Amino acid sequence: MTTVCIIGAGELGGAVAQALARGAQVGRVALVDTAGNVASGKALDIQQSGAIAGFHTRLSGTDDFTRVTGCDVCVLADRVGPPASEWSGDEGLAMLTRLTPFLAEAPIVFAGSSQSELLRLMVGEGGVRREQLIGSAPEAMASAVKAIVAMEGRCSPAEINLTVLGAPPAGFVIPWSEASIAGYSLERVLSQVQLTRLEARIASLWPPGPYALGLAAARVTEAILTSSRRAFSVLTVLGGEFGVRGRVGTLPVLLSTTGIVQARVPILNTRERVQLENALF
Repeated sequence: MTTVCIIGAGELGGAVAQALARGAQVGRVALVDTAGNVASGKALDIQQSGAIAGFHTRLSGTDDFTRVTGCDVCVLADRVGPPASEWSGDEGLAMLTRLTPFLAEAPIVFAGSSQSELLRLMVGEGGVRREQLIGSAPEAMASAVKAIVAMEGRCSPAEINLTVLGAPPAGFVIPWSEASIAGYSLERVLSQVQLTRLEARIASLWPPGPYALGLAAARVTEAILTSSRRAFSVLTVLGGEFGVRGRVGTLPVLLSTTGIVQARVPILNTRERVQLENALF
């Protein structure tokens, strides 16, 4: 039975837990927060909704951080408020450094929108393999971009295939030359005026809300557990991709139970490469 531990029972942590429970790909979900009573209550609430939603995932809440021992995936979310805040900075680094011995080789999914620097520090100072650390927020960003592209193209978001590159908060780059709608090149379906309008709106899409971030983290976690063949746009410490090392950037990757197993670096035109260099440096 697969187990996922979520560090933080705030709004984001609860959204991740609910999405994982409804997805029915995980056997057990544990919410871990210093506010153990809140974590337990939130887990019970989600558990009881299973009779309505039709899922059977077991949920629990605790303030014992050693419960992460033996979990298949650890998801880093937000602490109970007020105000709720994502685990990040020095506090996040100290907490993850304490947890790492209990996690062994389990992948860590960074669910928040402000955890890029923490991800980088865990590689540089925490000594964790970069393949083990995965930021899921770009998947939420990609979903938001697909939603506005679907409105311009008058189609379903499910018909749109695109990749998100770059790094928050500096900016994201959408390689339109690689994107498609229902199998047709997006640049042939949409006019240049529409593309310009889309690019002007993309900057306002960040950061996504907790429910979008939570669902993105859940889908990335499920992909890890099932070794999905679908590529996901995730934050990772770049290891030479686009000629960059040691910086956090977004890449389409394949995932497995060990974390990132393969990066799919898209081919960019000159304009897109310049945009990406500006976003990463």
